[in-house]
Amino acid sequence: MNKKVCSFPILFALLALLIGTCAVVFPASAQAAPTSTGSITVSGTVASSYDAYQIFSANVVDGDSDAKVATDLAWASDAVRDAALPVLHSAGMPNSQTTAQEAAEWLNTDSHLTSALSAQLARSLQSSGAVPVALNAGTAAELPCGYWLIVADDDAIAQGEAGTAPIMALVGGSAVTVKPKAATPKVSKHVLEDGTAAWQKAADATVADDLYWRLSATVPAGLTAYDTYTVRFVDTMSAGLDPSKVAASMRVYVAAGADGGFDAVSADKDGRVGTDPAKGWTDITAQCATKVAADGKTFTVRTGDLIAALGGADVFTAGARVVAVYNAPLNSACSHGIAKGNPNEVYLRYPRSPFADQSGDAGFTRTPSDDACAYTWDLALTKRGSDGDKPLAGAVLSIADDRGRTLAADGTWDAEGKATVTTGEDGRVTVSGVDSGKLEVRELKAPMGYTAFEGTRSVTVKAEGLDVDQVAAAKPKLTITAESPLRADSADGSTGSLEASLINTPTGTPPSITTGGFMPSTGDMAMYAAAAAAVAGAALIVVALLVKRGGGSHKE
Repeated sequence: MNKKVCSFPILFALLALLIGTCAVVFPASAQAAPTSTGSITVSGTVASSYDAYQIFSANVVDGDSDAKVATDLAWASDAVRDAALPVLHSAGMPNSQTTAQEAAEWLNTDSHLTSALSAQLARSLQSSGAVPVALNAGTAAELPCGYWLIVADDDAIAQGEAGTAPIMALVGGSAVTVKPKAATPKVSKHVLEDGTAAWQKAADATVADDLYWRLSATVPAGLTAYDTYTVRFVDTMSAGLDPSKVAASMRVYVAAGADGGFDAVSADKDGRVGTDPAKGWTDITAQCATKVAADGKTFTVRTGDLIAALGGADVFTAGARVVAVYNAPLNSACSHGIAKGNPNEVYLRYPRSPFADQSGDAGFTRTPSDDACAYTWDLALTKRGSDGDKPLAGAVLSIADDRGRTLAADGTWDAEGKATVTTGEDGRVTVSGVDSGKLEVRELKAPMGYTAFEGTRSVTVKAEGLDVDQVAAAKPKLTITAESPLRADSADGSTGSLEASLINTPTGTPPSITTGGFMPSTGDMAMYAAAAAAVAGAALIVVALLVKRGGGSHKE
């Protein structure tokens, strides 16, 4: 019988992400007699149950320096031997070496037992006649002494976790505890704020304008046990978003490394997004599939094999970043104001384990959801007479946005800048579903009996507080300012309602001394009363001075 001693301390540090600890019962100066069984516990939250395959049987005792000593190694069974040897020979073990002792020594030399090799061994064992022993997480089990390969049961892996590479454990002597630690992907979502060309958790936009959303996934480093690796973005849009452009606009990119940001494409302040990948990124759209559900609310983007897309396992070892960009404008049914907004959620489905079937749905688990939100506002502009602030019908106005488009009577925007609007009986023109920014107003025709102002005046809508870390923290502050003879009246962020007035003077009335001035956006009428009082007070002072001067110089 072969009595050669084989010590394997390295087998307890398979992966940087997998930690195995052995409890030492006896002092280093003494060794207990070998027993036929040993205790092992798999702890942690990765899975609720595991399959344990015995590779080698052995006599095992506790040695010095927390190491265990194994002797009399033998293959656990013919089925195990027949499953393991082809894998080991393919990995570089000489074909002449076939005994358990030789295989164990080769595995212990030069760190041959990598996570990738342990996964290959597990795959071969799973497809062979080898029979595993079921282990329940957190419960100690008595197993025959020897080397065991511990593999998470795919069906028992918890949501949000991931099966790790198999762990090789030496059972016997003092009790053994192994604790798999899963490295899992993460996902985030952002929306493009066209005013700053920045990807944010919240942004505002004009209804029907292109509105780009970005999905970003991070695949952690160290996933060397996988032969292939695909991910799926699962996106759920609120009823206020238009899904009709999603599939045609979808672009997907990948970059090596788990760090480095997600600027896969360029973005401009006009709301446009480029399609050419930035340096270090690869366009993999052709290898991806986008499927929009019949109700239009949910769609899935499935990537191809990321390992192949990056050029092989050596590159994928450093992790990966995946970005999907698509266009989903606000539609006519969207929510206005900050009370609800128009949220858009995503979660990422990723392989349950290195052994999961990635061709269907069962082999995937998922991340928690992340979201972004889009807002829009309503501006009501009322034409009023300076003689009593009464509404005036019949004023013809040109209202242009910061892209040079003008508002049409049906509420759409004319790209040629030729459309005009006319105030109704209530004196109002409503700009519904508008982005923050500056609107330029020209009066082309005043109501009968009133004088149109000359030139162009601006109304500016400002939304602050959109650039936040999480949507829940977004508390946008909405304000409006106006250039005289426009007047800012009110701003209600909750409903998104903004009110402004355009003041006309009756024909023959001298122009206002405030023409061309800049009116603040508080919507507080008291300020206007105060201004009027100040003007009246100044006039009284002038009259008093004139009377005083006249009285002081009067002579009979």
